[in-house]
Amino acid sequence: MATVKSTMKRPAAKAGKAPKAGKAAKTPAPRMTLAEVMRELEKAGSAQTRKTYARHGAAEPMFGVSFAFLKTLSKRIRVDHELALALWDTGNFDARNLAVRVVDPAAMSSSDLDRWARENGVRMCGLYVAALAVEGPHAAAKAPLWLASKDEVLRRTGWGLVAQMAMRDEETPDSWFGERLAAIEKSIHAAPNYEREAMNQALISIGGRSPALRKAALAAARRIGKVEVDHGDTSCKTPDAAASIEKMWAHAAAKKAASPAAQERERESPRTRC
Repeated sequence: MATVKSTMKRPAAKAGKAPKAGKAAKTPAPRMTLAEVMRELEKAGSAQTRKTYARHGAAEPMFGVSFAFLKTLSKRIRVDHELALALWDTGNFDARNLAVRVVDPAAMSSSDLDRWARENGVRMCGLYVAALAVEGPHAAAKAPLWLASKDEVLRRTGWGLVAQMAMRDEETPDSWFGERLAAIEKSIHAAPNYEREAMNQALISIGGRSPALRKAALAAARRIGKVEVDHGDTSCKTPDAAASIEKMWAHAAAKKAASPAAQERERESPRTRC
């Protein structure tokens, strides 16, 4: 399996503006403690949301906090790496969903990233750890390792990382994604149920990276045919890869973007926008 040496370019942080003369600098809000955050999460939870999350594979402990509330709370906290690590270590589903939003991708250690990927067993949230990985320095090294793991959860997150790299990492060569297409085509129908789902999404995302990969992914999708995934007691459906790829390109063209990937790179990370 080919290795990739480069990683995604990340824009340099912009320097803050100096306060205008005659005005005192604004005092930053005090950092929230772990106890304060957990109290807010508990207060925001609901039984109905817990039921919804459980149908998607989430397990206790959890409060059942909506993603909308998590987004609002994360904007208050902004980036707090120490708090994010503490939130993750609670094992609480909602706390972990908040952790991936307020963590500092550049400060994430290789071992912590492996641990978060391995412990992130809820399929609907695998995207967030994958998005976190692609924003930091470890994506190129982690993708082949996670894909080769005997742990299905790690492999699922690995395919999520492939999808995120296809759409957001400008440095990885198309040939690397071509190899991933070949692996998907060879093994998708024999893969475990939810790994199959992640592979299908990776196929779609690879098809949005460049014109050449669009052509290659469409050909692979047609040879693969329909991908069957049992989504359990949810309303989720498995997207048709070829149709999804063509729809992405049509939307990108309407927005005058060079590709779906170029369009995605102009947006906020799914880790914080969703």
